[in-house]
Amino acid sequence: MTQNNYKFAITGGIGSGKSTVAEILRRQGFAVFSCDEIYKALLCDKKFLNKISREFDGVLCADGSLNRNKLAEIVFADKSALEKLNAITHPAIMEEVFKKAEGHKISFTEVPLLFESGYEEFFDGIIVVLRNEEERIAAVAQRDGLDPQTVVLRIKSQFNYDNCNFAKYYVIHNDSNLGDLEQKIAEILKKINGMMGIHE
Repeated sequence: MTQNNYKFAITGGIGSGKSTVAEILRRQGFAVFSCDEIYKALLCDKKFLNKISREFDGVLCADGSLNRNKLAEIVFADKSALEKLNAITHPAIMEEVFKKAEGHKISFTEVPLLFESGYEEFFDGIIVVLRNEEERIAAVAQRDGLDPQTVVLRIKSQFNYDNCNFAKYYVIHNDSNLGDLEQKIAEILKKINGMMGIHE
């Protein structure tokens, strides 16, 4: 961190509302990045794909693109394989995040696997978005066209946000309407401004 470069992460479980929070901040004019979007861009980089293909044989299509279904089959059936993939993808993604953040006094990045990947200390602050499980299940089922049982399995396989102490982070309970969510974000921005020495 430098005095003129504050980086904040937005994280939370699947279906918690991370992307909605990110979009609200983006509409307010902040620099907002997405690890998912950066990963999609990296999948067009031949050097990055070659790193993956050297570790996982047979995951490239004939045209050189990544067969994401094949890769998913491998890594979700073998925890050590998933760890190997994360060791390739996470550093590459975060490198791009920090490149994009340069030149912005304040930036926000949506980081789905922040705590799992151990990158929380690389940010000046973290916004944790929490939401009750029933609403998360319904939101993901509708968004991705999945049955609720499949969504439950995905939630159970992820970091457990329900039994953690987030006292040192900015916590948003996404448990009402959009207006309420916007108000909670406004309150967090006031705290961030105070931390940065900006007084309204």
